[in-house]
Amino acid sequence: MEDYLGKLKSGDLKLHALEQVLAPDEAIQVRRRFIEELTGSSLQKVGSYTIAMDRVVKRNCENVVGAVQVPVGIAGPLLVHGEYAQGSFYLPLATTEGALVASVNRGCRAITNAGGATVRVLKDAMTRAPVFSTRDVAHARDVAAWADAHQDAIRGVAEATTSHGRFLGLSTAVVGTSVFVRLEFDTKDAMGMNMVTIASQKVAELIATSTGARVVALSGNFCTDKKPAAVNLIRGRGRSVSAGVALTEAQVRETFKAPGAALADVCYRKNLVGSAIAGSLGFNAHAANVIAALFIACGQDPAHVVEGSSCITTIEPSSEGWYCAVTLPALPVGTVGGGTGVDTQAECLSLLGVAGGGDPPGAHARKFAEIIAAAVLAGELSLIGAFAAQHLAQAHQDLGRG
Repeated sequence: MEDYLGKLKSGDLKLHALEQVLAPDEAIQVRRRFIEELTGSSLQKVGSYTIAMDRVVKRNCENVVGAVQVPVGIAGPLLVHGEYAQGSFYLPLATTEGALVASVNRGCRAITNAGGATVRVLKDAMTRAPVFSTRDVAHARDVAAWADAHQDAIRGVAEATTSHGRFLGLSTAVVGTSVFVRLEFDTKDAMGMNMVTIASQKVAELIATSTGARVVALSGNFCTDKKPAAVNLIRGRGRSVSAGVALTEAQVRETFKAPGAALADVCYRKNLVGSAIAGSLGFNAHAANVIAALFIACGQDPAHVVEGSSCITTIEPSSEGWYCAVTLPALPVGTVGGGTGVDTQAECLSLLGVAGGGDPPGAHARKFAEIIAAAVLAGELSLIGAFAAQHLAQAHQDLGRG
């Protein structure tokens, strides 16, 4: 180790090159020791991990020094009636926010006692939107028109890059001399950003060659990736999914210690009116809380929580009492690729019965999306119930005081 530390200090060896001369765990140990000596900080706990690093250093992270552990709590059982998710599920929630797991668990109990949540995938399409520069507005309109008229040719070059993905269609937008082409793909069980990026590169080259437009950026933010955006709220991105449950007045009062009308009032004034006056693109109580906890536990890209936060929660009177629902227009999730192969995250996916590719392809990712939507519904019900019963502060004092 001392020889490699000396080379790092002299500059004869770069941090990123350690895996070229050492096995992954040895490279990580040397790199961590170098950073500790350089900064005077101990990384002993970061250096204690159980995941196999061979895959991680090749596919998930560069300049690895160890791993950060996040507590994982279990909520459930949660009864789900989806087209892909059928049965009771225990939810692995990775979080450091006290009261979150307990809150979701209460929502799970309410949903399960009511007979389960009905869940449906509304749309399944991952997007990438290259932006082009054109000569003038006439040329811009012609470029957009060409893309609309030549979707078969676009499909051909896009699908030649992947054995799994399928091109679904496109939409265009023109702003002055800028042309945006929003491409949609079925990515099966993968979240699909790598897949659609590679395919979009070939599509962008075809459009540029055929029209004389210049490719400015492979992502022009009309996708929209990892940013709050109305286009995702309206058109969807990734898996668009909705979950609902019918609760009787007695069930609401028994679980949440408040009348159904109080929950509906909180939902209306907080989630809908409050979000509107704030200019929010999310109309929910805390959907991102549940999504983030499941994403971290199950190897999803946490940055995509921002799309999931566009959830809309509704509570309305029904013949049985109250119908409560969540709609998540943009939920980019996958069960293969990315962080899903990391050992601990793979175990959490296995717990949900969605690890790896599904049969038929895409079934596992859609099942996972349905479970997430039902979990978000559980979280929304519980928090709204806490507000309605004026219990929120007490719950955080008892379970989450830091």
